[in-house]
This record gives sequence, structure tokens and C-alpha cells, in this order.
Amino acid sequence: MQDALPTERLEEREALLQELEVGGYLTDPRLEEAMLAVPRHVFLPEELREHAYEDRPLPVGFGQTISAPHMVAMMTTALQLEAGQKVLEIGTGVGYHAAVVKEVVGDEGRVVSVEYLPELAEWSRKNLAEAGIDVTVVQGDGAQGAVDEAPFDAIYVTCAIPSIPQELLVQLRDGGHFVAPVGVTRCELMAGRRNGDQMELDDLGPCLFVNAQGELGSGEPDDFDDDGGDDGDDEDGGLLAPAP
Repeated sequence: MQDALPTERLEEREALLQELEVGGYLTDPRLEEAMLAVPRHVFLPEELREHAYEDRPLPVGFGQTISAPHMVAMMTTALQLEAGQKVLEIGTGVGYHAAVVKEVVGDEGRVVSVEYLPELAEWSRKNLAEAGIDVTVVQGDGAQGAVDEAPFDAIYVTCAIPSIPQELLVQLRDGGHFVAPVGVTRCELMAGRRNGDQMELDDLGPCLFVNAQGELGSGEPDDFDDDGGDDGDDEDGGLLAPAP
């Protein structure tokens, strides 16, 4: 866990968290402590740092954005993380979400993040180092996950994906949690857990995300029900995965 920049712009961080709490996005004290500890402004271009503690996504270049804090809170909460767990993130971006997750899993936990764009992979490493947070950033196509590090206790995706790759699901431990925006730009935020060789997913609602690049963004769209997500059937979404 980090101890750099512990008080810089602390009042703004506290005001943001209060806003998220009032909105119902913060229900876990560990997540609240993590988001308070991570200096979001460090992960932004200099010209945008004055907006760091506004609850909205911001452009960071390369056609990418940093997610709004409420979305980071929603997705992290849905992962149901515990201290000491190993987590895979697909889509490092500037590194902010991975930093929050690392703070939640703590010193004994591990976060591996895969970033498609070499420029962002390098920038995120610099941001994480400046914030004093230990995350392993790998440059590559997120569709393949991180086989050498598998299995993971939780996996999440921070970009819009048309379908959920089997290659990711088989890297998730039985009982592990998964979160991803599924769709093309206009998505449904799908969250759930692996139960044996099946994925039990719930639809947390609509969201907007930048589309995935490379193989991860090229799959056929999953066909989720309009009224409540996937029911885990092989016919609806094709999300069955063999146990590793």
C-alpha cells in the first residue's frame, strides 16, 4: 500500500467521497479508505488535474478516458474483494482503477493489469510509481488475460467488450468474481461469479465505455436479455467455461 502524497488535496478527496456516499456508491469502508488514499490527480495530464475530484470521466489522450469515480466504486464493490487476493484488470489506462483495487487487497494482495497501448502501459507505470502503489502492468492484448499469473480471485474489464472471452473466464478461480461492460460503447455492466463451469451474471445497468482494442474488441456481441442480463444459460451469452 502507498504512503506517498498522503495529504495533498485531501479535502477535495474527502468531499468527493462524501458525494459518492450520499449517492449510494460507497458502502464498503475498505473501499472508502482506498479511494481516499489514492491521489486521482497524479493519474491525470497536468492540464486536467484541477478537475481530478469531480465525479466524471475525463479524457487522457490516445482516445481513452479515466472512468468517473462512481463507476470505479461500483465496479470495485461488485468484485467483492478481500485482503490478500490476486486480481486481473484488463485495460490499465492511466492506472487509477488498478491503484484503488490494489489498496483494497492490501500489501499481501496482487494486481496484474494488461494494457493494449504501449504508450499507456508506460505512462500508467510512471503514475503508479509516483503514487507509490505496486501494480504489475503488462503490455498486450487483454483477450488473452495473463495466463502465467492465473488463476485469479477476481477479474474485471475497464473497456467495452462485445462479448466475454472464454480465455478470461478460464483464468478465474471457481467462486471468483467478474465485472465488465458488455456491448459496443453503450453497454450493460455485467457482474457475477464463477460457479463451477458456469458464470452467474447480473446486469447492473447501462453504462458508456471506450471500446476495447485488438482481439478483445473484435468478438461477436453477446445477446443479453433486455430485462435483466444473462441467466447463465449456454444459449444466452454463451458464458459457460470449463474449469481450469
